[in-house]
Amino acid sequence: MAKPPTPEAEDRRRICRERKVLVSERTSHANRIKGLLFAQGITGYDPLRRDRRERVNDLRTGDGRVLGRQLKAQLIRELDRLELLFEQIKSVEAERDALLAADVADTPVALLLDLKGIGPESAAILYTEGLFRKFDNRRQVAAYAGLAPTPWRSGSIDREQGVSKAGNPRLRTTMIELAWLWLRYQPESALSRWFRERAECNAGRVRKTTIVALARKLLVALWKYATAGVVIEGAVMKTA
Repeated sequence: MAKPPTPEAEDRRRICRERKVLVSERTSHANRIKGLLFAQGITGYDPLRRDRRERVNDLRTGDGRVLGRQLKAQLIRELDRLELLFEQIKSVEAERDALLAADVADTPVALLLDLKGIGPESAAILYTEGLFRKFDNRRQVAAYAGLAPTPWRSGSIDREQGVSKAGNPRLRTTMIELAWLWLRYQPESALSRWFRERAECNAGRVRKTTIVALARKLLVALWKYATAGVVIEGAVMKTA
């Protein structure tokens, strides 16, 4: 039986969800600025750099001309909207950190933040989108994130159809990203070694498929760690 979250839990989710929307809008504005400049033969300009406004005055088109008046004005307005998004993202992150600091004693967030490779955003999404619920076994955890396998059998046919993708898409996306980060920051853990053994056996051809399997295993391991205190084998803590 699916149990809806409480109004307080649902309201707590909004911070991470809003940040994800703002980051997506920031990427769209940055790409739009790059597209405007690329049409003039200008490459190498990064709208996310701190000196973005100063560099606008030094830009030259592919044939050496200065930027047109209207084009430069449009770029300035795009930068205004981009910088507004910077401020909003900073404000949302400060609110998120304050909420985590207030709830850290009563939630698994403190345990998650102790692991190397897991930051405030990943810990907040893991808790607010998944680990605040009660699961009876690892299959329920994987199914809720949409990372459970979906085998299909009919007579003598036995085929694996991949993951179901029927669960929480925000949690699933975060776990895929976190799986790549886990390989980088926890290279000596048992999960990382498991991934490398299978990737090397297949000459790297199944890395994208195997990373999904690693994301499922990592989510189950984090669930056991956050709820029952089962330490992940080979994991390194930030305080170590």
